[in-house]
Amino acid sequence: MPSAEASRVDGPCPASGVRVSADDGDAAMGLRVVGLHLSNCGTAPVTVNGYPDLQLLDLEHKPVDGVRFLRGGAEIASGTGADDPPRRLVLKPGEGARSTLVWRNTTEAGAGDPVDAPYVRVRALPGAAPVMVVPELDLGTTGRLGVGAWAAEAGQSPATRPSAG
Repeated sequence: MPSAEASRVDGPCPASGVRVSADDGDAAMGLRVVGLHLSNCGTAPVTVNGYPDLQLLDLEHKPVDGVRFLRGGAEIASGTGADDPPRRLVLKPGEGARSTLVWRNTTEAGAGDPVDAPYVRVRALPGAAPVMVVPELDLGTTGRLGVGAWAAEAGQSPATRPSAG
């Protein structure tokens, strides 16, 4: 992993004013859910709106093609926390947001080779340097990844407005 893109939860705050990390996730009977976490470590408010910009990478850090990104997780499973509509969030210093990745590690006969994408390059804000997280996406042959919109971290209520798109 390029050291400039490594996800860090401590140390100096990046120039973007935000840190991005992935949690350990949850898995049961082929359903996988991983949280992406963004924290405002800067000194000014940060606005997030919509969905994180993601690029899946293989073991050699080469782009993984053929995966369809879904807005939300309802097409994969309900009750994952990935289906709230996008909202414009203004995060004060110290506040955070979360996005949820949802997929099924299932294989279908004749559907091709299973897709593994151990690395995900995340751009949380337009123009921000990418951050690489390691959620170990084992997508099976489904070719789909549900991505939740940024939402306030539990216990926080940053200023919100419905997203324009």
